[in-house]
Amino acid sequence: MKSIIGKKIGMTSIFDASGKQTAVTIIEAGPCVVTQKKTVETDGYNALQIAFGDKKEKHSTKSEVNHFAKAQTSPKKVVKELRDTSIDKNIGETITVDIFTEGESVEVIGTSKGKGFQGVVKRHGFSGVGEASHGQHDRQRAPGSIGNSSDASRVFKGMRMGGRMGQDRVKMKGLKVVKIFPEKNYILISGSVPGHNGSIVLIQK
Repeated sequence: MKSIIGKKIGMTSIFDASGKQTAVTIIEAGPCVVTQKKTVETDGYNALQIAFGDKKEKHSTKSEVNHFAKAQTSPKKVVKELRDTSIDKNIGETITVDIFTEGESVEVIGTSKGKGFQGVVKRHGFSGVGEASHGQHDRQRAPGSIGNSSDASRVFKGMRMGGRMGQDRVKMKGLKVVKIFPEKNYILISGSVPGHNGSIVLIQK
């Protein structure tokens, strides 16, 4: 498995040689520094720790500074661990967008946009109660009954109700690498990916 950390820049559209327009998401992918190699002998499993995005030393703890110093790099904002990866890199080496090729299929993992507290109509697709006329007061978008008040005397776990919506871990599958700009560390992915502009995503093969 090949993986790289990136930052979502925004969306645009490009045209191919035949004139077909394709919506793409621009992601600044890497360069990511390998900061630690975990093995079965030392840690009980094999993994590669990579870091992305510079962070000021004054905003870093002493342990973070010393940890990144072992890889001869400055403190980083984002650190992720890759298990069962096919990338063969040593500590201090970098991973760039060159690990991907145009046209191959990838998955993108990110955090969806937070929408705050939402009611059942928007959160779960409820149709509402009754019609919005003939004396109907303020129950149009109400959820209706939420449980038995005489038998169980409680609301069962899993009842679809209003609450916090969004800001969840989302994996988008079946996306394609449309174009790569190695000089800018940009990778163009077909379609949309989860998260707001500037959010951190993980691209993996």
